[in-house]
Amino acid sequence: MAIKSFKRYEKKFILSKEQYNILLPILLNYMNFDSHCNLDNDYNIYNIYYDTKNNDVIRHSLSKPYYKEKLRLRSYKSPAKHNDKVFLELKKKINGVVNKRRVILTLEETYKFLESEERPSNTDYVNNQVLNEISYYLKQNEVYPRVYISYSRKAFFAKNDKNFRMTFDTNIIARRDCLSLQEGAFGYPILKEGFYLMEVKILGAIPLWFTNILSELAIYSTHYSKYGNEFMSYCLNKKDFHHKRRDKVC
Repeated sequence: MAIKSFKRYEKKFILSKEQYNILLPILLNYMNFDSHCNLDNDYNIYNIYYDTKNNDVIRHSLSKPYYKEKLRLRSYKSPAKHNDKVFLELKKKINGVVNKRRVILTLEETYKFLESEERPSNTDYVNNQVLNEISYYLKQNEVYPRVYISYSRKAFFAKNDKNFRMTFDTNIIARRDCLSLQEGAFGYPILKEGFYLMEVKILGAIPLWFTNILSELAIYSTHYSKYGNEFMSYCLNKKDFHHKRRDKVC
C-alpha cells in the first residue's frame, strides 16, 4: 500500500476544439506527455464522490468557502475488480491551495475500511495517518456514494519543471445511480461536446511562456468543478432525472 500527497494551486480553463488543436502542438515545444499517456493516447479516470443525503458537501463547496474538503474513490480501471488497486482520496482546499492526501488500497480493502473501518494488516505509520484523517472525516460527515464521474484525460509536465503539470479532460460523464466502479462507464454529459477542460497545476507562478500563449489564443481562466457542475445540472433537471432513459439497469 502506498501514499501520495499533493499541495498545489489549480487553474482551470474551458477550451473549444479549435483552441485545443492550435494549443497542443505549441505545448509540445515546452512539455512532455505524462507517463500515463501510453503512445500519446488519452487515459481514463473513474470516480465515486461521497456526500450527505442532502448534498451538503457540494453545497458548501459551491459557496466558495475559505476551507472545504471532499472524499472520493478513484480508479484507472473500469470495471474495477475487488483486487484492483484504487485511490481513496481526501481533497482539501484552503484559500485556493489544494492539498490532496490519498492511499492506494484494493477495492475490497477500501470497501471494508469505509463500511467498518477495518484496515489492512500491512498498514504502516504514514498510511495510518492518512486513514486516520479519512476516519475523522467520516465521523464528522455522514457521507455516502452520491455521484459517479468519469472522463478521458491527456496529461503533460513541463520539460524544465516537473511540478508544472497540465491536463485536458473530455467526455466528462456523470450519473446518480449504479454508484459502483464495477458498473463501468456510462452516464450523461456534463461538458458540451467539442470542449475541453484544461487544468493547470502549479506550485508557484505560471511560466511566462505559457501566459503569453494564453494571451495569444484568448484563453481565459474560469471557475469549473466537475462535481459542482454535475450538481447544478442535477438541480436544474431534478424533475426529469428519474425519467431519463438509462442504458443500464443496476
